[in-house]
Amino acid sequence: MKNAQATINQTNHRINWFQKFLLLCSGGNIHILRKTPSEWNKFAGIGGIVLFTAVFATLSAAYAMYTIFDDIWASIGFGILWGLMIFNLDRYIVSSIKKTGTWWNQILMSIPRLILATFLGIIISKPLELKIFEKEVNKQLNTIIQRNKTELQKQMNGRILQQSGPFDTEKKQISDKIAQYQKSYDSAAVELEKEILGKQSTLTSGKEGFGPNAKRKQELKEQRRKDLENYQKQVSTRLEYLDKEISKVYTNLETERKSTETFEDKFNGFAARLQALDELGKNSAIIATAATFIMGLFICLEISPVLVKLISAVGPYDYLLEKTENDFRLYSKEKIEKGNALTDFRIDNFKDKLKP
Repeated sequence: MKNAQATINQTNHRINWFQKFLLLCSGGNIHILRKTPSEWNKFAGIGGIVLFTAVFATLSAAYAMYTIFDDIWASIGFGILWGLMIFNLDRYIVSSIKKTGTWWNQILMSIPRLILATFLGIIISKPLELKIFEKEVNKQLNTIIQRNKTELQKQMNGRILQQSGPFDTEKKQISDKIAQYQKSYDSAAVELEKEILGKQSTLTSGKEGFGPNAKRKQELKEQRRKDLENYQKQVSTRLEYLDKEISKVYTNLETERKSTETFEDKFNGFAARLQALDELGKNSAIIATAATFIMGLFICLEISPVLVKLISAVGPYDYLLEKTENDFRLYSKEKIEKGNALTDFRIDNFKDKLKP
């Protein structure tokens, strides 16, 4: 029995470089795995999933950063950094699951890891969804931009009415006053014409020719013309001021509108694309279903290593791992007990020397 145990502990099978790489990706103990070749396929599969999840995370983060910074090198750098972080995190999640203890204990220990893996799957899937539906997202972005511009124009019109309203009101009052003076002048001119032509009315004598009545109406017409001209001269400066203020309001708001529209035209960042994708999902059941399946695919990909470790039977690797850890626990306990005993012996010896 001892010889068989020694054979198990000392046997080291050769692993090619690719297998070794996948086994390292799985988070398994490579020294123990060398002694358990029957576990290589399982751990290589887990390592492959972890590796490809990290690759997808790199592509996802790089695309997300490119939509934000529009710099390919910065996007590639951040994508690689994010992929390495996801790789390390997935590797830790898988390696932290131990096949020891009861089934329910393993389930309880796996729940936080499954939740974390699900969250990571959602994070990884979103940028890739944006890339997959890029054409549809761009079209929806244009719709959102045009909608924002229309809303902006409505707001500008309201502000124009608010800021130029007092000037327009005063200008209208002056125009109405000028119209009244003009109407009085036109009325006096008509009466003078009727008086000269001898047309009978309540305001004319009915006698043809330029008589005393016509002379008085001529004077009245001249007086009303002077009143009109005097008022026009009086308010001309004020009208120029009002026109300038109204023009200033339009100019300032038009400049602001163009500046805001420039920003609206650049409304194509990551958050804007997420908004467009969300609206596409609400407007199209097909896109919503496809996006849900893509997200579900990445969630399944992310949690699959945890599920594989959870549902797989206890194998030679798990037994050797438990033995190795138990050996360290026993060694540590033995050292602690020896240290405590030695300390007690020294204390007792010191007390004996103090006695008279």
